Amino acid sequence: MNSKVLSRYIKLMAIAIVAVAAFSLGYEYLTSEAPGDYYVRKGDIRLSEGSYDEALENFNLALDEMPNHRGAVMGRALVFTQSEKYDEAIAEYDHLIRFLEDTLEPDDATGKGALAAAYANRGIVYDRQGDYQAALDDYVAALETDEGTVSGPDVVHKILYGSTDVSSVRKRAQYIYEQLKLPESERLMRRPEIDDKQRMYKP
Repeated sequence: MNSKVLSRYIKLMAIAIVAVAAFSLGYEYLTSEAPGDYYVRKGDIRLSEGSYDEALENFNLALDEMPNHRGAVMGRALVFTQSEKYDEAIAEYDHLIRFLEDTLEPDDATGKGALAAAYANRGIVYDRQGDYQAALDDYVAALETDEGTVSGPDVVHKILYGSTDVSSVRKRAQYIYEQLKLPESERLMRRPEIDDKQRMYKP
């Protein structure tokens, strides 16, 4: 056999083997996902792009596949929060918190983080609505549930966004607590230059 033909044949076979292996791994990855996960990932991407209608559509598709999918419920709540549909957002957070409190296993670290994030995000909504006592209660609940999930900006966030003064759950809770102790006429509940940078949480 011609050596060039043999060499070409070996190369083609190697490419074919790699292609089949890649396809098999990709197929196995896609088919091994839990129901709803694919659409939650798509929804998260659309949410990060600010395409709220498309994000909501994907989160709804995830819920069609898996009712009470916590990532999808959280995603819907975040869409409503970012769209300033606060009543709908609170309803979603309420549902997610009740569901997690009823079903959370003691060793479910991801679920614990989701619960803390739900409390923190609902607190942010109450905060924006001026219900500061409710916001404080939720911030405290978030910190007691899983402080690591709702801690201040990490190193990656600081590098990407160049911000070290973002209002964390702990900082905001402490600030509200101190202000609520003052006479009402002396309170300064909002600091837009800091509060507007407060980030939402989605573990």
